[in-house]
Amino acid sequence: MVQLPGGKFQMGSSSQDNKNEEGPVREVTVKSFAIDKYPITNRDFREFVRERKYKTEAEAFGWSFVFEDFVSEELKKKVTQKLEGSFPRADTAEDGYHGVSPVTAFSPQNNYGLYDLLGNTWEWTASEYAAPGPSSRRRAQDMRVLRGASWIDTADGSANHRARVTTRMGNTPDSASDNLSFRCQQRPPGGPTY
Repeated sequence: MVQLPGGKFQMGSSSQDNKNEEGPVREVTVKSFAIDKYPITNRDFREFVRERKYKTEAEAFGWSFVFEDFVSEELKKKVTQKLEGSFPRADTAEDGYHGVSPVTAFSPQNNYGLYDLLGNTWEWTASEYAAPGPSSRRRAQDMRVLRGASWIDTADGSANHRARVTTRMGNTPDSASDNLSFRCQQRPPGGPTY
Protein backbone atom coordinates (compact mmCIF):
# COMPACT_ATOMS: atom_id res chain seq x y z
CA MET A 1 0.00 0.00 0.00
CA VAL A 2 1.04 3.58 -0.62
CA GLN A 3 0.64 6.16 2.15
CA LEU A 4 -1.10 9.33 0.95
CA PRO A 5 -1.03 12.54 2.97
CA GLY A 6 -4.23 14.25 3.94
CA GLY A 7 -5.09 17.72 2.79
CA LYS A 8 -7.44 19.89 0.78
CA PHE A 9 -7.90 19.74 -2.97
CA GLN A 10 -10.24 20.94 -5.69
CA MET A 11 -12.49 18.09 -6.87
CA GLY A 12 -14.47 18.24 -10.10
CA SER A 13 -14.23 20.14 -13.34
CA SER A 14 -15.45 23.53 -14.46
CA SER A 15 -14.75 22.71 -18.12
CA GLN A 16 -17.54 23.62 -20.52
CA ASP A 17 -17.51 20.08 -21.90
CA ASN A 18 -17.85 18.34 -18.54
CA LYS A 19 -20.82 16.18 -17.72
CA ASN A 20 -23.10 16.87 -14.75
CA GLU A 21 -21.26 14.25 -12.70
CA GLU A 22 -17.97 16.20 -12.83
CA GLY A 23 -19.09 19.52 -11.41
CA PRO A 24 -19.24 21.78 -9.71
CA VAL A 25 -15.65 22.24 -8.60
CA ARG A 26 -15.59 22.10 -4.82
CA GLU A 27 -12.96 22.02 -2.10
CA VAL A 28 -12.66 18.62 -0.42
CA THR A 29 -10.69 17.73 2.71
CA VAL A 30 -9.28 14.22 2.97
CA LYS A 31 -7.52 12.67 5.97
CA SER A 32 -4.33 10.69 5.36
CA PHE A 33 -4.78 7.07 4.30
CA ALA A 34 -3.07 4.16 2.55
CA ILE A 35 -4.27 2.79 -0.79
CA ASP A 36 -3.29 -0.17 -2.96
CA LYS A 37 -0.69 0.62 -5.61
CA TYR A 38 -2.74 -1.30 -8.19
CA PRO A 39 -6.45 -1.97 -8.70
CA ILE A 40 -7.64 -5.45 -7.72
CA THR A 41 -6.79 -7.80 -10.60
CA ASN A 42 -8.58 -10.90 -11.86
CA ARG A 43 -5.85 -12.98 -10.19
CA ASP A 44 -6.41 -11.19 -6.85
CA PHE A 45 -10.15 -11.77 -7.11
CA ARG A 46 -9.71 -15.44 -8.07
CA GLU A 47 -7.53 -15.98 -4.96
CA PHE A 48 -10.15 -14.27 -2.80
CA VAL A 49 -12.95 -16.45 -4.27
CA ARG A 50 -10.97 -19.63 -3.61
CA GLU A 51 -9.87 -18.69 -0.09
CA ARG A 52 -13.26 -17.43 1.08
CA LYS A 53 -15.44 -19.77 -1.02
CA TYR A 54 -17.17 -16.64 -2.31
CA LYS A 55 -20.10 -17.14 -4.69
CA THR A 56 -19.62 -14.96 -7.77
CA GLU A 57 -22.30 -13.18 -9.79
CA ALA A 58 -21.83 -15.73 -12.58
CA GLU A 59 -22.52 -18.58 -10.16
CA ALA A 60 -25.49 -16.80 -8.59
CA PHE A 61 -27.18 -15.80 -11.86
CA GLY A 62 -25.92 -18.49 -14.21
CA TRP A 63 -23.90 -16.11 -16.43
CA SER A 64 -22.04 -12.81 -16.45
CA PHE A 65 -20.56 -10.33 -18.94
CA VAL A 66 -17.27 -12.05 -18.20
CA PHE A 67 -18.66 -14.90 -20.28
CA GLU A 68 -19.99 -12.74 -23.11
CA ASP A 69 -18.28 -14.88 -25.77
CA PHE A 70 -20.57 -17.76 -24.81
CA VAL A 71 -23.81 -15.78 -25.17
CA SER A 72 -25.70 -15.38 -28.44
CA GLU A 73 -25.27 -12.12 -30.37
CA GLU A 74 -29.03 -11.53 -30.10
CA LEU A 75 -28.95 -11.72 -26.28
CA LYS A 76 -25.82 -9.53 -26.09
CA LYS A 77 -27.50 -6.91 -28.27
CA LYS A 78 -30.65 -6.90 -26.13
CA VAL A 79 -28.73 -6.62 -22.86
CA THR A 80 -26.25 -4.03 -24.15
CA GLN A 81 -28.98 -1.86 -25.67
CA LYS A 82 -30.97 -1.99 -22.45
CA LEU A 83 -27.98 -1.15 -20.24
CA GLU A 84 -25.87 1.17 -22.36
CA GLY A 85 -27.69 2.17 -25.52
CA SER A 86 -25.95 1.89 -28.88
CA PHE A 87 -22.27 1.29 -28.37
CA PRO A 88 -19.32 0.31 -30.60
CA ARG A 89 -18.10 -3.28 -30.35
CA ALA A 90 -14.69 -2.72 -31.94
CA ASP A 91 -11.64 -2.70 -29.69
CA THR A 92 -8.84 -1.39 -31.92
CA ALA A 93 -6.16 -2.43 -29.39
CA GLU A 94 -4.45 0.88 -30.13
CA ASP A 95 -2.75 0.61 -26.72
CA GLY A 96 -1.51 -2.91 -27.51
CA TYR A 97 -4.22 -4.72 -25.54
CA HIS A 98 -7.72 -6.01 -26.19
CA GLY A 99 -9.86 -5.12 -23.18
CA VAL A 100 -8.07 -4.48 -19.92
CA SER A 101 -4.30 -4.25 -19.81
CA PRO A 102 -1.96 -5.69 -17.17
CA VAL A 103 -1.80 -3.29 -14.20
CA THR A 104 1.88 -2.49 -14.81
CA ALA A 105 1.55 -2.07 -18.60
CA PHE A 106 1.83 1.73 -18.30
CA SER A 107 3.91 3.81 -15.91
CA PRO A 108 2.21 5.49 -12.93
CA GLN A 109 0.29 8.63 -13.87
CA ASN A 110 1.13 10.47 -10.65
CA ASN A 111 3.92 11.23 -8.18
CA TYR A 112 2.75 8.60 -5.66
CA GLY A 113 3.52 5.55 -7.82
CA LEU A 114 -0.16 4.54 -8.19
CA TYR A 115 -0.92 2.63 -11.39
CA ASP A 116 -4.01 2.63 -13.62
CA LEU A 117 -5.89 5.59 -12.15
CA LEU A 118 -7.40 6.33 -15.55
CA GLY A 119 -8.69 4.39 -18.51
CA ASN A 120 -8.18 0.70 -17.70
CA THR A 121 -11.16 0.01 -15.43
CA TRP A 122 -13.72 2.19 -13.66
CA GLU A 123 -12.89 2.15 -9.96
CA TRP A 124 -15.50 1.81 -7.25
CA THR A 125 -15.33 4.32 -4.42
CA ALA A 126 -17.01 4.31 -1.01
CA SER A 127 -18.74 7.60 -1.84
CA GLU A 128 -22.50 7.71 -2.28
CA TYR A 129 -23.55 8.87 -5.75
CA ALA A 130 -26.22 11.54 -5.97
CA ALA A 131 -27.61 11.63 -9.50
CA PRO A 132 -28.13 15.06 -11.04
CA GLY A 133 -31.74 16.17 -11.11
CA PRO A 134 -34.66 16.19 -8.67
CA SER A 135 -33.83 14.90 -5.20
CA SER A 136 -36.74 12.41 -5.31
CA ARG A 137 -35.01 10.64 -8.21
CA ARG A 138 -31.63 10.66 -6.45
CA ARG A 139 -32.68 8.36 -3.62
CA ALA A 140 -34.50 5.78 -5.76
CA GLN A 141 -31.53 3.38 -5.63
CA ASP A 142 -28.40 2.96 -3.53
CA MET A 143 -25.67 4.16 -5.89
CA ARG A 144 -21.90 4.45 -5.41
CA VAL A 145 -19.42 6.56 -7.35
CA LEU A 146 -17.31 5.01 -10.10
CA ARG A 147 -14.35 7.14 -11.20
CA GLY A 148 -11.75 7.36 -13.95
CA ALA A 149 -13.36 5.67 -16.99
CA SER A 150 -12.27 2.38 -18.56
CA TRP A 151 -10.88 0.74 -21.68
CA ILE A 152 -14.24 1.12 -23.48
CA ASP A 153 -14.21 4.93 -23.06
CA THR A 154 -12.46 7.50 -25.24
CA ALA A 155 -10.73 10.84 -24.68
CA ASP A 156 -13.48 12.70 -26.53
CA GLY A 157 -16.37 10.66 -25.10
CA SER A 158 -17.55 9.56 -28.54
CA ALA A 159 -17.75 5.86 -27.62
CA ASN A 160 -19.23 6.04 -24.15
CA HIS A 161 -17.72 8.34 -21.49
CA ARG A 162 -14.85 10.82 -21.52
CA ALA A 163 -11.73 9.09 -20.23
CA ARG A 164 -10.28 11.55 -17.73
CA VAL A 165 -9.63 11.64 -13.99
CA THR A 166 -12.60 13.91 -13.27
CA THR A 167 -15.09 11.53 -14.90
CA ARG A 168 -17.63 10.17 -12.42
CA MET A 169 -20.76 8.10 -12.75
CA GLY A 170 -22.98 6.15 -10.40
CA ASN A 171 -23.83 2.48 -10.31
CA THR A 172 -25.52 0.09 -7.92
CA PRO A 173 -23.14 -1.80 -5.59
CA ASP A 174 -24.26 -5.16 -7.01
CA SER A 175 -23.14 -4.26 -10.56
CA ALA A 176 -20.36 -6.25 -12.18
CA SER A 177 -18.55 -6.07 -15.51
CA ASP A 178 -15.11 -6.66 -17.00
CA ASN A 179 -14.42 -2.92 -16.92
CA LEU A 180 -15.03 -2.38 -13.17
CA SER A 181 -12.51 -2.74 -10.37
CA PHE A 182 -11.53 -1.21 -7.03
CA ARG A 183 -8.58 -0.60 -4.73
CA CYS A 184 -8.39 -1.42 -1.08
CA GLN A 185 -7.70 1.50 1.24
CA GLN A 186 -6.90 1.75 4.91
CA ARG A 187 -7.07 4.56 7.46
CA PRO A 188 -4.26 4.94 10.01
CA PRO A 189 -4.89 3.10 13.31
CA GLY A 190 -7.51 4.93 15.34
CA GLY A 191 -8.76 6.78 12.27
CA PRO A 192 -12.32 6.77 10.95
CA THR A 193 -13.58 3.77 9.01
CA TYR A 194 -16.17 3.40 6.28
